[in-house]
Amino acid sequence: MSLIRVNNLSISFRNDGQWTEVVQDASFSLGKGETMGIVGESGSGKSVTSLALMQLLPARNTLVKADGIFFQDSNILHFSQHQLQQYRGNHVAMIFQEPMTSLNPVMRCGNQVVEALLMHQPEMKKTARKLVIKLFEKVLLPRPEAVFEAWPHQLSGGQKQRVMIAMAIANKPELLIADEPTTALDVTVQKEILLLLKELQHETGMGLIFISHDLAVISEIADKVMVMHKGRIVESGKVSDVLGNPQHPYTRGLLACRPPLDRRLQRLPVVKEFLDNTWPGGLTEMAEVLKTNPEERFKQHQHMYAKDPLLKIENLKTWFVVQKGFFKNNTRLIKAVDEVSFDVYPGETLGLVGESGCGKTTLGRSILRLQEPTGGKITYKGILLNTMKNKELRSFRKHMQIVFQDPYSSLNPRMAIGDAILEPMTVHGLHAGSKARREKVMELLEEVGLEAAHYRRYPHEFSGGQRQRICIARALAVNPELVICDEPVSALDVSVQAQVLNLLNRLKKDYGFTYIFISHDLSVVRYMSDRVLVMNNGKMEELAEADELYKNPQTAYTKKLIEAIPGRKNI
Repeated sequence: MSLIRVNNLSISFRNDGQWTEVVQDASFSLGKGETMGIVGESGSGKSVTSLALMQLLPARNTLVKADGIFFQDSNILHFSQHQLQQYRGNHVAMIFQEPMTSLNPVMRCGNQVVEALLMHQPEMKKTARKLVIKLFEKVLLPRPEAVFEAWPHQLSGGQKQRVMIAMAIANKPELLIADEPTTALDVTVQKEILLLLKELQHETGMGLIFISHDLAVISEIADKVMVMHKGRIVESGKVSDVLGNPQHPYTRGLLACRPPLDRRLQRLPVVKEFLDNTWPGGLTEMAEVLKTNPEERFKQHQHMYAKDPLLKIENLKTWFVVQKGFFKNNTRLIKAVDEVSFDVYPGETLGLVGESGCGKTTLGRSILRLQEPTGGKITYKGILLNTMKNKELRSFRKHMQIVFQDPYSSLNPRMAIGDAILEPMTVHGLHAGSKARREKVMELLEEVGLEAAHYRRYPHEFSGGQRQRICIARALAVNPELVICDEPVSALDVSVQAQVLNLLNRLKKDYGFTYIFISHDLSVVRYMSDRVLVMNNGKMEELAEADELYKNPQTAYTKKLIEAIPGRKNI
């Protein structure tokens, strides 16, 4: 008997009186103890399908048609509201993609899990706290008692996700749906969560539906996989069959557009090329045509590193004093960046990697003096930045720009994107008048793959990948020489990620940019970088040529990071 069985599911949404079908005739089943991966890009119908299994879609503007959604032979489409309340959380639970928006910000973390537990097991009231602390121990949360009393904003992303997992498994559900639970997490935390889910599954025999856009992650956890594209299931089967010998061009495209670890490509292929049959010979032909020449790369590096450094960082320190409680003498020192030294050369991409909290972002912000360093020297083209006054520094910043992780919060929602790109030109007095600046904005929009006609649109009218292109165009507006990219693709689908990475590399070649590329995704960093700097607890762990570092890591910490990369052995 199947744990859950879906027959011919179709879902439509109503917008402005028009119905749009977003899932078409989806059929699948999952047995007890099985794991099924659902993969596809944003908008493919993955999350909507999972919400239909939970009956969480808004009834007013949603039309769900199916020959049946059967949970242990009971059709949930016929459930009453009371039956659904018992079904959700008790028999089927869900881990949502973004834990910060899933957790109540004005409720302590432990009490949120207690609430979920008591809703289905009110007789556990006296022992609920003890049970939740045991759950926190099971999901490997440090200091479980402290986490119980903590507010969501006091926890890291990985810790919040573990609280969500504890909440989901509190009532020992037969089916757990995990919707992109590891997308924005470090590779080491991601690996721990994947192992945790498998361990919980082994203990309880629960079924697991794991939703992701990353086939490498699916290869680590799933028994079978279902690939969705534009609301349809285009391919399904055992993970080893689908990933080892993909039949549909869309699946081949998803596999190809993630940066490979076993070879270096001139550029990343994109999904559209496979849908358009650009590579009739498949992945083998693509890899042969796009492979780089190691001798040419070696010569480029020799030429690059023979120049004087563009940026010199010497013994940089950025320390924070954190006050605990109400008493000023009850403080502790956090050494976010501690005695870090390195050079960046003209035309280089220096990758910066490490786990959350290692100091990557603080280092990038300290270089630009968006965060004031505690000590050390920052020298740009022989000019010492530490001693610059604010007015002089503001003028100098046109030489150095930053692209932030979240493009939506980086853009003013009330400002048209053309004006957002125009603003830094006006501030720095670039180009001869407002007409010339507007023409430059049109040029930049087309340069990053958008259209001049988009000038008057607002940020909410664009996809995540398009918004990141807008942020890149804004960074280019002042003709910088150094661009710091802080996790610029971490929240994007692998297909959109490939497009943005290709864009950054093309712009680097056309404009002679120098990049510091910050990311927790080691496969992305290797693809983008000439050299990679590994950080750990604020200190520099290792610095080496990118390919050499991945082949021959010198420290145990670097080895741990590389071994945690998902799909290293499976894809």
